[in-house]
Amino acid sequence: MPKVLFAALGLAGLVVLAACSPGAVPVAVPSPAPEVAAVCEPLVAALPDQVLDADRRKTEPPSPLTTAYGDPPIEITCGVAPPAGMAEAQSQCFEVNGVGWFAKEAGNGVIFTTIGREVYVEVAVPAKYDPEANALTDVADAVHRFDKVITPCT
Repeated sequence: MPKVLFAALGLAGLVVLAACSPGAVPVAVPSPAPEVAAVCEPLVAALPDQVLDADRRKTEPPSPLTTAYGDPPIEITCGVAPPAGMAEAQSQCFEVNGVGWFAKEAGNGVIFTTIGREVYVEVAVPAKYDPEANALTDVADAVHRFDKVITPCT
């Protein structure tokens, strides 16, 4: 009888853990040209298991162009259109580990977009992770490896 009790308690514990685990993160999936998707898919696949010590999460709908980390989620999307204001902001480019970024304040954090590269990668970082730019350190390696520089950050 005790074995059955332990098994039931163990199963109940798993159910509680599953209920507490965050589910998939809803992230809008871009519709880039095939040549952009060909750069983005290996880039997103090469992103680390953690960003700012937050674990990687699934996105909904599932897409090889998106991923997320932590709760609230840090969302990463590859193949996005350049954000409004980026064309005038080339002088506002800043580098993190050799990757140029454009930053735009959002309602609850900052949205960073690569600048001067073949494709645009967007990293939306909630204010909880202040300073938000620290997340870029964790993703810079994959961006640097897969998204070639067109115009260096100045």
